[in-house]
Amino acid sequence: MSMRTLILKSATTLLTSPMRRRMARDGAALAARLRGERPTVRYFHQADDPYSHLAAQMLPRLRARYAAEIEVHLAPPPEDSAAPDRERLRGYGLRDAVRLARAHGLEFPSNPALPAPEAVLRLQAILADALDRDRFDATAAAAGNALWSGDMRALEAMAALNGAAEPGLADQSLAAGEATRRRLGHYLGGMFHFEGEWFWGVDRLGWLERRLADRGLDREPGARPLAPALEPTLDAPPAGSPPTLEVWFSFRSPYSWLVMPRIRRLARAYGAPLELRPILPMVMRGLAVPRIKTLYIALDSKREAERLGLPFGAIVDPVGAGAERALAVLHHAIPLGLGQEFAELGLKAAFADGIALAEDKGLFDVARRAGLTDAQTTAALADDTWRTRVEGNRAALLDAGLWGVPAFRVSGGPAHWGQDRLWMLEQDIRDALNPAPAGPKSGRRTSRADGS
Repeated sequence: MSMRTLILKSATTLLTSPMRRRMARDGAALAARLRGERPTVRYFHQADDPYSHLAAQMLPRLRARYAAEIEVHLAPPPEDSAAPDRERLRGYGLRDAVRLARAHGLEFPSNPALPAPEAVLRLQAILADALDRDRFDATAAAAGNALWSGDMRALEAMAALNGAAEPGLADQSLAAGEATRRRLGHYLGGMFHFEGEWFWGVDRLGWLERRLADRGLDREPGARPLAPALEPTLDAPPAGSPPTLEVWFSFRSPYSWLVMPRIRRLARAYGAPLELRPILPMVMRGLAVPRIKTLYIALDSKREAERLGLPFGAIVDPVGAGAERALAVLHHAIPLGLGQEFAELGLKAAFADGIALAEDKGLFDVARRAGLTDAQTTAALADDTWRTRVEGNRAALLDAGLWGVPAFRVSGGPAHWGQDRLWMLEQDIRDALNPAPAGPKSGRRTSRADGS
């Protein structure tokens, strides 16, 4: 193991260690008490973000359940470097929010429309006025529904009802919210912050609830979380010919590691073929990944790995040569029927075992454990044709309306993005096996794993 590999492994193990996290939490709680603050959750609302619309609907429930202050801030969209394919993100967010809302019993129009810029400006003014009058919770859900339904008349009526906002109040609120978000160390809307830790929207609210409960702030201790994590049920499949599943992933994506063993398990449960679609990491495709984003993803992945019972933390970043070499070997492993095993072991090596895929010792060891001979690995590394496969996968991902990984779909159907969307994929599998009459999909087949 090279010195660089040893340093990377040691640094990331420390960064993601439960001990460091406990110390950070305790330090943030102590600092707040010394400042004379009550336990305070800070929520950052982005008016044109569908996930913020869902998160805002949880605020009254959180206030009722937990004895903590909730401080709301308006926030602008993230910079381009943190949202590298903004148009695809906007389009995907609409259809994703529809199903996420149903699964959590929240409101989102079944046929949402991307809001016009003037509608977003109107909503920002309404929300800034509501914040100023201390009635954000009551206003945000109704005004957000009007925005995502494209109902400008309703927005105008709400503006009249809330009174004419002070000129420039929305700009002032957005600037103040952005300054606070930057000071605390984040970049997205729909985020909750509590004593040094960040939680994204409804999807990570279960973790926030656990933090609040651990601080003795839960008024209903032991009761079911308001927003538990969603996972596949793996129930007995309906009769029928299983559809093919496709999964896009990158050897540099920690969320790809979290999804790979689980999507393989899901495919086996339904007897479904699993087609691997590897792609290059984002930074190797010309898409920026800011350091603050990389740090948040690492810490969030550690929490999620603990929930899922997967190892995580001894990381050796495979960007560059490591990713390319792994892709070359995978290209040869797939036709040998060893692709899934190599993909899972390669991801585990990079994010849990502290193994450098850029070094011969690490890569050959992973390949052997996947069933490849050294001669096969050597031949793979001398073959550059993997680039054609990877480029085709990248183009297919863009055609599917997505840009990042992990992503997956029932072949030809709508694609989903994120390790926390496998429950949607399971619904699609079951729908393909047992087609229902035309109509909106429900979340009835979803299990709710504890978000702790």
